[in-house]
Amino acid sequence: MAIPISMPKLGMTMEEGTLLHWEVEVGARVEKGETLYVIESEKTEAEIEATAAGYLRHVYVEPGDVVPCGTLLAAIADAPDADFDPEAFRHEHDRATTAPEPSAPAPAPAPAPATDTRTEAGRRPVAPAARKLARELEVDLERIPGSGPGGRVTREDVRTYADLRASLVEVGGGVGLEVPRLGAGDPVLLLPGFGTDVSSFAAQTPALAEHHLVLGVNPQGVGLSDDPELDTHPVSRAAADAAAVIDGPIHVVGASLGAAAAIELALEQPERVRSLTLITPFVRADARLQAVTEAWARIAAECSPETLARALLPWLFSRDWLADDTARERGVRGLAASVARVRATALGRIAAGLRAWSGTRVDDLARIDIPTLVVVAGADLLTPNGAAVATAIPRAECLEVRQAGHAVAVEAAEVVTDRLLSHLAAH
Repeated sequence: MAIPISMPKLGMTMEEGTLLHWEVEVGARVEKGETLYVIESEKTEAEIEATAAGYLRHVYVEPGDVVPCGTLLAAIADAPDADFDPEAFRHEHDRATTAPEPSAPAPAPAPAPATDTRTEAGRRPVAPAARKLARELEVDLERIPGSGPGGRVTREDVRTYADLRASLVEVGGGVGLEVPRLGAGDPVLLLPGFGTDVSSFAAQTPALAEHHLVLGVNPQGVGLSDDPELDTHPVSRAAADAAAVIDGPIHVVGASLGAAAAIELALEQPERVRSLTLITPFVRADARLQAVTEAWARIAAECSPETLARALLPWLFSRDWLADDTARERGVRGLAASVARVRATALGRIAAGLRAWSGTRVDDLARIDIPTLVVVAGADLLTPNGAAVATAIPRAECLEVRQAGHAVAVEAAEVVTDRLLSHLAAH
């Protein structure tokens, strides 16, 4: 009897993973719980443990290969010399594979990035059948990434996009938000920072989902969430949207601008917040933060997601982290995937909301009477005064990660995850 080993789905937005290396040679014995292989997904590396004891009988995917979640990677057998037909086993696995469980829906495709292939007329290549179906389903072709040759949008692309759009959560005013979810248990709400989606919590999500129902809210203009053509996307609106997707008291985790929305939610609807975790928060955006968000919006409109990611990295990570070539390139790939899911047209509205909120809640932090954890980073260039937020909130606990930059949840993932889990368990 052989047991299949497949590419896991570790986060709400994980679509594929890169197999970095096998920790066990073919033919060798592996014990249950022993590290079997290492993958890279989004912004993180993960060691994956064997789910059963046995012998690594056959490997289907080699180091360096990028494969979708659910892809058969290897087979573990009871004995090293047992009869085994690799192709028959692969066929049986692929035939038996089903769609993801409802608790972990397939991630939404990214909005079409600025580098999409277009025709000479400046329009994206679209199959006639896809164009017809898009009209019937009333979906915007410009929002649909193409999987065909040269980025061509196929009928299947339109159908997949429409199905995902149908899963949006209505938050009022005809606006729907993408709210991926994972796990089960006490609910935790994740609010990402400026210009990113919920994949910014990719390192924390698997651990949280072991004990909690994790709800990630992609704000207006991010992922599949609607982007009303207003002058601004106010922080107060982001907080109200977050409240609209929850049923009762919930643990709220916000990073950077997401922390601003979490503060707003805690002040306006404290009965909805069970505990509060603020990662690199601010209540007053200084000139550097405003300049970086303005540049972020401009670069997003003019350049590729990879170019944007490379321009942002020095502002988000510490000098030591940037000196690690492997970590830096992994960060580029993960950040590029995240920023590609944010529409450039929305960034100006989000930045305007950030500027309008700045300084409005400085004197209100003392009113927060909710168990609060504040995570600050010693090498944070964008929100260097996070410790002052912790000081202003009564009885707030403060975790300082001295050597990390603004993206501390990525750079010091294990430290942040462990402290976050203990904070949730205590409350």
